[in-house]
Amino acid sequence: MVRRRLFILLLGLATLVWAQQDRRPRIEVEHYRIDAEIQPRTQSLTAKAMVRFVPQEDLSSAVFELNNGLTVSKVTGEKGEEIPAVRYQQDFTVRLNFPETLPKGKPVEATFAYDGRLVGIDNSPVEGISFASIGTDRAFLLYPARWFPVNGYTGDRFSAELNITVPAGMDVVASGLHTMQPGTGKVTHSFKYDRASFPGSIAVVSTPPERVSSEGITTTVYFRGEEKEQAAAYGEATGKIMKYFGGIFDLPPTANLTLVETEPEAPNGYAAPGILFLSPRGIGKKVNQTLLALEAAHQWWRVLVSPSSRRHLWMDNGFANYARLLWVENSAGPAAFESEVQETGVEALTHDDVSVIQADTLPDYSPELLAVVSAKGAMTLHMLRYVVGDEAFFRSLKEFASKYAFQPATTADFEKVVSAVSGKGLQYFFIEWIESSGASEFKMEYTIFRLGQGKGFRVVGKVSQDKDTFKMPVEMQIETEGEPEKKVIEVSGTASEFAVDTFGKPKRVILDPNHKVLRLDNNIRVSVAIKKGEQQAEMGYFNEALQEYQKALDVNRNSSLAHYRIAEVFFQQGNYQSAANEFREAINGDLEPKWTEVWSHITLGKIFDISDQRDRAVNEYQQAIRTKDNTQGALDEANKYLQTPYRRPRKTEEL
Repeated sequence: MVRRRLFILLLGLATLVWAQQDRRPRIEVEHYRIDAEIQPRTQSLTAKAMVRFVPQEDLSSAVFELNNGLTVSKVTGEKGEEIPAVRYQQDFTVRLNFPETLPKGKPVEATFAYDGRLVGIDNSPVEGISFASIGTDRAFLLYPARWFPVNGYTGDRFSAELNITVPAGMDVVASGLHTMQPGTGKVTHSFKYDRASFPGSIAVVSTPPERVSSEGITTTVYFRGEEKEQAAAYGEATGKIMKYFGGIFDLPPTANLTLVETEPEAPNGYAAPGILFLSPRGIGKKVNQTLLALEAAHQWWRVLVSPSSRRHLWMDNGFANYARLLWVENSAGPAAFESEVQETGVEALTHDDVSVIQADTLPDYSPELLAVVSAKGAMTLHMLRYVVGDEAFFRSLKEFASKYAFQPATTADFEKVVSAVSGKGLQYFFIEWIESSGASEFKMEYTIFRLGQGKGFRVVGKVSQDKDTFKMPVEMQIETEGEPEKKVIEVSGTASEFAVDTFGKPKRVILDPNHKVLRLDNNIRVSVAIKKGEQQAEMGYFNEALQEYQKALDVNRNSSLAHYRIAEVFFQQGNYQSAANEFREAINGDLEPKWTEVWSHITLGKIFDISDQRDRAVNEYQQAIRTKDNTQGALDEANKYLQTPYRRPRKTEEL
């Protein structure tokens, strides 16, 4: 409970920080020139960063964000005069106080001299996630780390000149045109990126890359350790993904990408111009197609076109996430696509009390932010595709990318493009899905009439839901004695009457059978509660996770997945009797998803091995093998413990 309160406190503090950004003096950064030396032996950085910015109002101060692991020694102006600077650790900012008022519209240059150590999650702007780490043989410094002074994070685009000095024998990866200048025991790598984007992420590497050609695209892969064996497969997949997206969104800013492995504490993926940073966890044991597609899509939806502010962040995360879904549709087929869409819809509903346009109130990389801007953003595009049709939808994406290339854009800009291409007024749609929060639950009542004289039947009824401003075309499937018939009705307001004619005699009427509209029903409530529980468990809030799983069971007592997740928590806590009871409930439940059966048997086997009941453990492993379900290597796991009993890992305090 203490950790939960701490999380809420940090969440509130982060929310306050984002809200306060709107009250900062308004400036627009244009360009950086950064001279930095990275010293792997001391895991440190020494840098000078010249930033050129334009005041958007008359002002006497400016605020920049900078990693708390870095100390500013001096800030100087264009003529070398010192600019007073104040450091605020609580929101990792530096405030510059100018002796005279800076007039609106006149460019200003300020140079920061700073240094410090960057060692993973220490001093990270997002607790528990490493965006910058300098090691003895490698380093990565990502834009979210704020390793250089940043203003207008994720919204303010800039060009950059980077001069990065490293020990001889090490290479540097960054965005832009690359040149090298050898020195005594050192090499300076220079990069020039002339277009306004987000080119401030770099990597230092000490091993040669593997270059892979696929679909006319060359991918340079810097993987190490076990992941190095997958370099060729990742390069092959990257070429295919980039070619596919190029057909949908048109040419990317950079077709040939570089993939760089980071570290386990880093985010699974992060995309900079021409570079994808992937963690070992994200890379996995085989090509992580969905992660690769997600990060590759950011070459269009971040590098090429980006949100003008965090209020429109869904045009970065949501657009890229829907591109990921499109890749699933292309590579794995309609069934896999529908499954991924349903999972995305569930995630979108885990935090449905904040509208998409209020993303600036949510802390970076939080489950709340990802649910709102990434999941709901993707679902908004999916529904928009349904409303305007495939032809207009994909033409709109291509035209939007072309019209706003290397520019920031707003939701209103996107709405105008889609409305013009489709010829439809879409203000109602964006009000509902971008500016409003919550989701509807449909209730339907209807009566069937025979029309006589062989004219078929008429279904007359009413659809009710609780949002007065709601308006959406909704598909209706009418099951008849012959083939099912599909109709589209418009649901508007809290009650919408309809009348549809069919040729065959209706047996059952289903509203929105393929879940094309983001909405609630009992099955979705179960899935949402389980998803929220999984999020809590991942952060270590086990009591809160159990409460969410119980909410799922309150709706569906036989949910195998809810019982399985409860059992997992008990197993992690060492409460083996309660865990065993819940794994039995999972086996006797609805077996949705099917893999809950095989893994319940395997973990029951582990429990019996722990309690020195080897015969019972062997029986559970054998029952697992009989399912013939090898989800996530389940059969390999069962065979492993048939040969050698499972042993409980020793706790840290026992070592």
